[in-house]
Amino acid sequence: MQIERLNDFLQKQFGTKVYKISLTSFCTCPNRDGTKGTGGCTFCSSFGSGEFSTNVHQFKKSSTLLEKNIEEQIFKAKQIVQQKFPKKIKTSDQKFIAYFQSFSNTYGDLELLRELYKKVLSFDDIVALSIGTRPDCISPEVLSMLNELNKIKPVWVELGLQTIHESSAKKINRCYTLDVFENAYTELKRNGITVIVHVILGFPFETETQMLQTATYLSKLNPTLDGIKIHLLQILQNTQLATEYEKNPFKIFSLEEYGNLLIKFLKRLNSKTVIHRFTGDGDKKNLIEPKWCGDKKRVLNYLNKLIAES
Repeated sequence: MQIERLNDFLQKQFGTKVYKISLTSFCTCPNRDGTKGTGGCTFCSSFGSGEFSTNVHQFKKSSTLLEKNIEEQIFKAKQIVQQKFPKKIKTSDQKFIAYFQSFSNTYGDLELLRELYKKVLSFDDIVALSIGTRPDCISPEVLSMLNELNKIKPVWVELGLQTIHESSAKKINRCYTLDVFENAYTELKRNGITVIVHVILGFPFETETQMLQTATYLSKLNPTLDGIKIHLLQILQNTQLATEYEKNPFKIFSLEEYGNLLIKFLKRLNSKTVIHRFTGDGDKKNLIEPKWCGDKKRVLNYLNKLIAES
């Protein structure tokens, strides 16, 4: 099976290997502060799915989003990349995508966010900006900001959809409906913004057919979906999902079951959609289930082999 992977896409677009560095904007989420709901989505950790944001606990929010703060975040994030790949790249050759991952990064004071993101894009070795957020946090004012930033360097918006099924959305406390996603997607694409959608496979209340219906829906989006991140459902400590699992344990995919479903899912996607990830690697310290996904190397080797043979 032929799919376009993120590394190949980045190589073609930027002419070199590009690394993502995970940063924090100190935004929260309308599904946490009571605007839409409280507690967040049931699977989401207290860090807003941003456990790998660089030393997020060490930084404090200020009214001005201090330049030294983001400069230090970037510096430390780059150090992590260098330590991870010490023999593959020279420091002078590194290129990065600044990824604001945790919580909803268009939900806050837009003037402060605009200045923060402009500061990030001013770094010569940062070639693009990736902003994780919710579809209900894409207002006309946000679109204006994204347009402005997109004229400086490429801007990606990562939307957490997870599933197209309304019944599932209610069970995970997503707190927005599919039409909200559709409206946000349409406006982002109309404004020339690259969109990446996150989905989760493995909700115990969804059948395989329902999960594959999400793939079929995404394959028919017009304009074509730019990118997708496919996540395996993980049960992490201190989440509502963990509480539910403890009270009433439900079936967890084996690696083989997940691999078989993933192949079917990938085959339903538009071939022009770039695959940014096809599993998840959450913080092993907080991982309850499935245990096997903590062995990232083994999982990726198995899934890559499966894709190559399909």
